[in-house]
Amino acid sequence: MAERQVRRSRKDRDGDITALCGSAAWGIVSKQEAIRHIDDGIHTYYVHEVAPPAIIDVVPGVNGRYLRSRADRTSKNNLDNLPGC
Repeated sequence: MAERQVRRSRKDRDGDITALCGSAAWGIVSKQEAIRHIDDGIHTYYVHEVAPPAIIDVVPGVNGRYLRSRADRTSKNNLDNLPGC
C-alpha cells in the first residue's frame, strides 16, 4: 500500500470534494477512485499541511459515501481548506 500526500482538492459548486490532487507521480484521482483505493487497501491518502498529518477516511453521508480528513488540532489539514486543483 502506497501513501499519497494530498496537496490540493477539487470541489464542485456545492463545495463537495470531487477529486484529490497530489504530486506529479500520481496527479489527480477522482473521489470514486480514491474511495475504491482506500476501501481496497491500495493507497492511503493524507493531508500534511501542518504536523501531524491527517489521514483521509471514507465516511457515510446522506448523499452517499464521501472523503473526509480526520479531525486534528488545525483546520489547515481539512480537505475543504486546501487550494483547488
